[in-house]
Amino acid sequence: MKLKVLVDNNTYIDQYYLGEPAISFYIEEGGKKILFDTGYSDVYIRNAKMMNIDLNGIDYLVLSHGHNDHTGGLRYFKDLSKTSLIAHNEVFEERVYEGLEVGSPVTLNELKVKEFVQGNELIKITDKLYFLGEIKRRTDFENRPVGILKRFNKPDYLKDDSALVYKSDKGLFIITGCSHSGICNIILDAKEKLKEDKVYGIIGGLHLLENNEQLARTIEFLQNENIEVLYPSHCVSLEAKHLLFEVSKVKEVGVGLEIEI
Repeated sequence: MKLKVLVDNNTYIDQYYLGEPAISFYIEEGGKKILFDTGYSDVYIRNAKMMNIDLNGIDYLVLSHGHNDHTGGLRYFKDLSKTSLIAHNEVFEERVYEGLEVGSPVTLNELKVKEFVQGNELIKITDKLYFLGEIKRRTDFENRPVGILKRFNKPDYLKDDSALVYKSDKGLFIITGCSHSGICNIILDAKEKLKEDKVYGIIGGLHLLENNEQLARTIEFLQNENIEVLYPSHCVSLEAKHLLFEVSKVKEVGVGLEIEI
């Protein structure tokens, strides 16, 4: 598997790509080309062009969840007629946070994709790459709402939040958007669904922004997992990254980062 970071909060010195507080990854695996999230704007398209990546040739568009810093770029994708969309069926729900609309700016009908594969359950994309589907909430410190689901007028627990998992020879490699469902829950779900006990690495947002109970208990959980490498990005505070150094080898993430497993 090859993964390249198209969008992240961070950019590298002397690499003249654009950054924004969002996520988008380009992945090649098993002869398939996958776009994971689209960031907030057209930055992912502009960076992809500078990296000589042809996004018009992607086989799958995967959305980690419906927040606009992961779906906002959908407004700028011109042709998805040959692309299959994989996401939870609640990914296009209207969402409000502190009075602001924070859901996808486009609807499923406006996207006009080849097909919408509703990923509420585990989906096999290639022989080694999987979409986890809806994450079972098992921990008592991660299941926290973010804003309101407008249609139901109730707290939004982001049932649509999910992740990709690559089944490597070294163990599972998890690719997240924001981990609103909780990175510990995601790890437990991945291990159960893929029948694998070893997690080799993680890249993506972990939604660890404050020094609170969730962060402390997440660090405690990860200490027992013996994960070899972490690539925390997007929604991870500097303080959280510092604490993550205690449990794994932490790598810097920025636009243009390329990893191969």
